[in-house]
Amino acid sequence: MADRARVFIDFWNFQLNWNNRAKGKCDYSKLPKILLEKAKATLISGGVHSELQLDGTTIYASYNPTVGKDRSLRGWLEDTVGKFPGVRVNIKERTPKTKTIHCRACGGMIEFCPHCSVEIKSAPEKGIDGAIITDMFSLAWEHAYDIAILVTSDKDMKPAVERLQDKGVKVVNFTWKGSGHDLAKACWASCELDTFVGELVA
Repeated sequence: MADRARVFIDFWNFQLNWNNRAKGKCDYSKLPKILLEKAKATLISGGVHSELQLDGTTIYASYNPTVGKDRSLRGWLEDTVGKFPGVRVNIKERTPKTKTIHCRACGGMIEFCPHCSVEIKSAPEKGIDGAIITDMFSLAWEHAYDIAILVTSDKDMKPAVERLQDKGVKVVNFTWKGSGHDLAKACWASCELDTFVGELVA
């Protein structure tokens, strides 16, 4: 009987590294299948020879609704990527907030750009790690998968991975060369995305 695999992709962690390392766009329609193939090879090298069945892929992303290109990104994720077979997209909205900058030299606080007088704002990503962890745990507790394929370099995922593996779920981590060492070491196995970037280029 095949082991059931679920793919969990931290979109921005993956995409920003892709932008710096790859030439061309990533073909997200091929991504889950290729990750499954590479995970299977990695498991075999570790002595696990069961077949793998892909039971679903979730891509976790965030966007700033006040930025035009972010709104376009959301549309692409929902209307294109989210319609690929077996793929679900979980999108969180980032809320822009006023950002006060502290000057270490004079101790003053800066809330407006000294050049154009526009209020300084930031829209930090929130809720993505929590969404990934919640899905990984809830699906594992429902016995909905046996193998987690986790695409991120975020070391904040390490405690969740360790807990899942204590419960018998194997986590195969896909990360980028030179990053995510702590998470990769905590996982049952890991693989560097750099080694097969060429297979993913659209």
